[in-house]
Amino acid sequence: MAETTQEIIERVGLIPVLRARNAAQAHAVVEALIAGGVTVVEVTMTVPGAVDLIKELKKEYGTKCLLGSGTVTTAKQAEATIEAGAEFVVSPSLHPEVIAATKAAGKLSIPGALTPTEVITAWNAGADYVKVFPCSAMGGASYLKSLLAPFPFLKLIPTGGVTLATAASFLSAGARALGVGGDLVNLAAIDAGTPETITETAREYLKILAQARQSRRE
Repeated sequence: MAETTQEIIERVGLIPVLRARNAAQAHAVVEALIAGGVTVVEVTMTVPGAVDLIKELKKEYGTKCLLGSGTVTTAKQAEATIEAGAEFVVSPSLHPEVIAATKAAGKLSIPGALTPTEVITAWNAGADYVKVFPCSAMGGASYLKSLLAPFPFLKLIPTGGVTLATAASFLSAGARALGVGGDLVNLAAIDAGTPETITETAREYLKILAQARQSRRE
C-alpha cells in the first residue's frame, strides 16, 4: 500500500524549506536533496513563480519527492498550490481558512503558531501538525518540550534555528519532524557549483534522525 503523506513526513523526518531565487536554483537543490536521501521539499510562495515551479517539480520528480507549499497565507494560494501538486500546505502563521481549504482538498495542513494559545487553536482548527515558528527565538528545544507538557498529543514541527548542532535536542524534546532552512538548503553551494554540500548535509541530518529513533527504542 502507498505511504500516506503523514507517513512519509515522519519517516523522512525533515521538511527542507526551499526559498530559491529562480527555477534553475530550485531544481538543483531538489536534485541534491534527493541524492542525499531527503525526499520531502517545501516550496515557499516567496519563490518567483512558486506555483509553476511546484508544477514543474511534480512533473519531473513525481513519486520520487513529496512536494509541499510554504508561506501560504490565503485559501486561494492553498488551492492553487494543491492544484499544482502540493501534498501538504505550510504557513508561518495561523489562518483557519488555509487549514479549511487544505483539508477540503484532502491534503495535509501544517499551520504556523508560537504561543500555547495559538498552537492549541491551530490544532483544534484541524491542523495535522503545527509548525512552531520561530522556535529558536523562544529558547529552541526547551520551549518545544514545555509546549508538549500540557499538550502531549500535539504533533509539532519546530522551524527556525534547526541546525545539525540542534537537531538531536529538538528530536529528544518531542519533535515529529524538523523544518530546516538555510543550514540544509544551502543556496550558496548551488551558486558555487557544489551541490554535493547539500547532499552531504542531507545525509548528516538523516544520520542524526536515525540515531534519535534508535535511542528512543532502547
